[in-house]
Amino acid sequence: MQTKIAEIADGIYRLSTFVPDIAAPAGFAFNQFLVLGDEPLMFHTGLRKMFPLNREALARIIPPEKLRWIAFGHYEADECGAMNEWMAVAPNAQVAHGQTGCLVSLNDMADRAPRVLADGETTDLGGGKRVRYIDTPHTPHGWDAGVMFEESTGTLLCGDLFTQLGDNPALIHGGDVVGPAIAAEDLFKYSALNPGMGATIRGLAQYKPKTLALMHGPSFAGDGAAALHALAAEYERRTADHRAMLAQAQAA
Repeated sequence: MQTKIAEIADGIYRLSTFVPDIAAPAGFAFNQFLVLGDEPLMFHTGLRKMFPLNREALARIIPPEKLRWIAFGHYEADECGAMNEWMAVAPNAQVAHGQTGCLVSLNDMADRAPRVLADGETTDLGGGKRVRYIDTPHTPHGWDAGVMFEESTGTLLCGDLFTQLGDNPALIHGGDVVGPAIAAEDLFKYSALNPGMGATIRGLAQYKPKTLALMHGPSFAGDGAAALHALAAEYERRTADHRAMLAQAQAA
């Protein structure tokens, strides 16, 4: 395996490791995102066992010890498995996450106390970069789920939203980002369907993202709001179908 580097927006780098054995023959990519600034932020740490690959890749962009913030979508191995390894090489680095994630997992599992982020709270990284944390509980899964939006570039750091298979280009311009995500949903069934899921995803559309930074799949440059509304509509349909199925079962 190797970790590839690509700049997907001004000062935002995708570090991508493709694993062909997952969901073969399509394979599956694991992506981290580095947001440059006076206080650089990494969104996703990668799996603990991938840390040497990701550290070597990051070192081609900045010295790893300069990392200041470590963030991710929710507490899960591919999202934050290497957080303590990153903090060991970056003495000033601190995990930043929402209140639920900190209370449920990170206060205990992180080697240094995390910074608790309120829903909608922004962090100025310096150098013109500013990230906003947004709670998305149970969307696509995890009580502690959340995303980040980099305001200067209009980049939504999506976490597991829009997950798809394959060894794709680092950045695609336009095209269909929803169809492949639904195909991955059908295969993995990774989302926690809940009544508020569609509204949560539609809430992200208000930021009108220009780039969607996918944890699994290519980053997408285009009408991010339209893509989010289309994804929300699909999950609303699935939720409605599930309610109808339950109602039929109860009536039988």
